[in-house]
Amino acid sequence: MSNEVTGAFPTPYDPGEDRGPSDFDIRHASAGSYSYSIPLPSNNRPLRAIFGNWSLDGIVRACSAPPVDVEAITTTSDVTGYPIPRPNLVAGHPLYIGGADCIAVFGPIGCPGGRGFNPSAFSNAGVIGPSGDVLGQGDLPRNALRGFRLIQFDSAFRRDVRLAERVALQFRADFFNIFNHPNFAPPTNILSLPTFGQSISMLGTSLGSGGVFGGQNPLHQIGGPRSIQLALKVQF
Repeated sequence: MSNEVTGAFPTPYDPGEDRGPSDFDIRHASAGSYSYSIPLPSNNRPLRAIFGNWSLDGIVRACSAPPVDVEAITTTSDVTGYPIPRPNLVAGHPLYIGGADCIAVFGPIGCPGGRGFNPSAFSNAGVIGPSGDVLGQGDLPRNALRGFRLIQFDSAFRRDVRLAERVALQFRADFFNIFNHPNFAPPTNILSLPTFGQSISMLGTSLGSGGVFGGQNPLHQIGGPRSIQLALKVQF
């Protein structure tokens, strides 16, 4: 079956079939910041000259998993005004799998992030016809599944050095995702693709690559691997 289908829904589109959580429905989100001036108890002037005026700053973020809308196919043509159809649910099969079940379904790579969608829980039967035409909307609700939560610690070490009465020099080292905690992108949501149910990238990469594709450079997005930035700033 081709990933691109033609045709139209047999009946006028019912907006009630597309009710569900919004695409940005993150139920729980928290963030906190801190700034701490590191004390130097010693009265030794040379020691203070080397190790004095250091500070530690940071931001901690934690968010629950975003929704994922499972789609039956990749694209449609000649279906203007209609949503890409969702599949039907298969009774008796769990929506998520993990551990040994992931290896049995996806092979040695398993499920990055420790969990994936179960392909056996969804079916295009009754949604996509034998010739590739759209027969209707499946019974899986919109945005019914969830991806992965986000946890990230960003920290910065900085030192201010007074050069003159009105001139100061600041050195800082910024550590993004300082503990290199893995944050995975939501699993592939298109049932007709071989990677359906697996997360195939880190969250930072999935949010865009900048330019015409939107988003920021993955190095500066949340959800990426640990990265370090050094800066030297003159203040006057």
